[in-house]
Amino acid sequence: MMKTKRWQLASLLTLALMALFHAAALADEASEAAGENKETMWDLITNGGLIMIPLALASLLALALGLERFIMLNKERILPATFVDGLAASLEEDPSGAKALEFCEDSDCAMSHVFAAGAARTDLGYEAVEKAIEDVGSREADKLKRSLRPLSVIATVCPLLGLLGTVYGMINAFGETARSGGTAKTAQLAEGIYEALVTTATGLTIAIPVLLLYLFLQGRADKVLDAVDEAGSDFVFSCSKNKAPPAPGRKKAAKKASA
Repeated sequence: MMKTKRWQLASLLTLALMALFHAAALADEASEAAGENKETMWDLITNGGLIMIPLALASLLALALGLERFIMLNKERILPATFVDGLAASLEEDPSGAKALEFCEDSDCAMSHVFAAGAARTDLGYEAVEKAIEDVGSREADKLKRSLRPLSVIATVCPLLGLLGTVYGMINAFGETARSGGTAKTAQLAEGIYEALVTTATGLTIAIPVLLLYLFLQGRADKVLDAVDEAGSDFVFSCSKNKAPPAPGRKKAAKKASA
């Protein structure tokens, strides 16, 4: 459910960005129609060749994914303070962990199933609780970091696309020279070189901020995971203090949580 909501949000952001891009293009056309001879953004894009199409799509996708991850990578969304307090109160009320497990199952917190795995094993000792939280938490940390991988891919691929556009532009420039028997005009050579420079500059212009955004969001994710790790340590410590005899049906609940 949460994954579906994330992609819906990313789709809406992409559509909004495409609308803004279209509006900017219309504004450029309007200024050109008004008699302004300066080169517009749309002229720059069209003069860059076909490579500008994947570069433009990559920039829109990166911005949409970056905004979506910025919104979702929030401590209050992943591990709210109300969840941590409610979990501690449930464990204090019932040291066997039954109420803590029920609280985790009823919560819509993104990390609730991490603590549910530990709460289902309180009758096995705090070592088992610690192991369960570490295992499930490690998988969730991997998922969280994998969600940032598309930004890293875009930051890596965009300069390569710009370099590919550079190669195509230089091929066009020297192709004109070869076809004309070495008598190509300066304007014909300049067109290919211009295309090469535009694609290179565009690829770097996209890649640099996307890389910085990726590193920023990675740091944000690490802070969230540190908070989860701290909450997990507190939960294990509480379990070690509040030892209690096994409650009825706890083994069945443990198997259900591990599944």
